[in-house]
Amino acid sequence: MSKPHVAILGLGIMGSGMAARLLSTGFPVSVFNRSREKSEPFSKAGAFVADSPREAASSSDIVISMVADDAASRGVWLGEGGALAGAARGSLLIESSTLGVAWVRELAALAVQRGCEFLDAPVTGTKPHAASGELFFMVGGSDAALAKARDVFAVLGRETIHLGPTGSGALIKLINNFVCGVQAASFAEALALVSAGGLDRDKCITVLSNSALASPLIKRMVASMAADDFSPNFPLKLMTKDIGYAIHEASDNGLALRTAAPALEVFKNAVAEGLGDQDFSAVLKSVKPSQ
Repeated sequence: MSKPHVAILGLGIMGSGMAARLLSTGFPVSVFNRSREKSEPFSKAGAFVADSPREAASSSDIVISMVADDAASRGVWLGEGGALAGAARGSLLIESSTLGVAWVRELAALAVQRGCEFLDAPVTGTKPHAASGELFFMVGGSDAALAKARDVFAVLGRETIHLGPTGSGALIKLINNFVCGVQAASFAEALALVSAGGLDRDKCITVLSNSALASPLIKRMVASMAADDFSPNFPLKLMTKDIGYAIHEASDNGLALRTAAPALEVFKNAVAEGLGDQDFSAVLKSVKPSQ
């Protein structure tokens, strides 16, 4: 059987990796990005470069959005030039961005009105995982929609877990990211306390990196610090956004995330210091003993 035609909306760190992976495995691909220059390498690799999300969706069996936030998602799906207007009846629409649950459910309802199937399928992983097909998909939606996505998810990811109805994937992704944010902010403050207490920083990092708290996230932060390389695999400004979305989601469910709120302030301070476009691990640079 021929492979489905896939549209990728958004060629940022993750979307570009996904598009490249699909092209390298023989899928016909259309791409759309607001700044067209990001699309040129994909054109050379055989992708169709669309002038609008609508055009990208109109020739595709599966449409995947991977953009920054709710506003960007609305921008690519809605309106005369949006992907919903171009999507054919029976096509599968997948929102893989990290978004608010209310918007995801609204988008799913609009997809149904259009005669399309819909999945919310955010991912864990960063730039190298997207490029190598090692993402982890967290999916909300119907069994039938997921069945249509299996071949694409198998190429893009190492594992797919079906969590339940629409919005389930979106919610667990926010939960995952707020915990990551709290851990990153705590580690930044821990190193500030190391310095404030006059301890040997390198020796203390060795201790902390070999203790129970040495998660993959902490090890990645340590590696970025050691190399003095904070090139974005996951931009700090997006971590900030995700913590905020998680706090909002918890509030809607009658819960206060008491550890997330101070972590959000740590990340907001880092953004205010101009670190938003660097990797989230750059939060280490914003927490200083003088604070």
